[in-house]
Amino acid sequence: MIDFLTIGAALGLSAGLAPGPLLTLVISETLQHGVKSGVKVALAPVITDLPIILLTFFTLAKLSNFHDVLGVFSLAGGLFLLFMGYDTMHPKRPQLNTHARKPRSLAKGVLANALNPHPYLFWFSVGAPTMVKAMKTSSMAPLAFICGFYILLLGSKVLLAIVVGKSTSFLEENVYLFTARLLGLALCALAVALFRDGLKLLGWI
Repeated sequence: MIDFLTIGAALGLSAGLAPGPLLTLVISETLQHGVKSGVKVALAPVITDLPIILLTFFTLAKLSNFHDVLGVFSLAGGLFLLFMGYDTMHPKRPQLNTHARKPRSLAKGVLANALNPHPYLFWFSVGAPTMVKAMKTSSMAPLAFICGFYILLLGSKVLLAIVVGKSTSFLEENVYLFTARLLGLALCALAVALFRDGLKLLGWI
């Protein structure tokens, strides 16, 4: 059981710190709306991943159709990231008053993660097979794997939001605008990558 806890922790940490739409969104939402918003984005996998995990098990029996599903999600995710990238490149100055409009950070994080094909690919190619293997050794081993994975996945992103939040005091005006625009460009670049992945998965390129 300890082996699967360690495997889950290692995979969770690497996934938590790997560049991607959710990591970029954690940083951009923290810079625009504060640590609380960044933490909300970081916790999005808690909402999105259970259906993803269940979906991977059901689609294991339908391997031939899985790439089409991923392709559609990837194209939809690309469109969403383009919109989010444009929005991030035109930021409003940080507002410290309590009457600022709600950032809806959790909803953004849920959409970004749900429309990103990488969690599906991870659970289909790595997560689900590892859990099947874990079940053969102990009934608690799959739980240990999931706990190790999500504690490090969520913990690393929450820690990043806190670190970025502590540094926002010097991110004022020109520096803040430059950082936000850079993150917006990163989101647009990720959108292009998702479009490419989607077209490849659908067999169009």
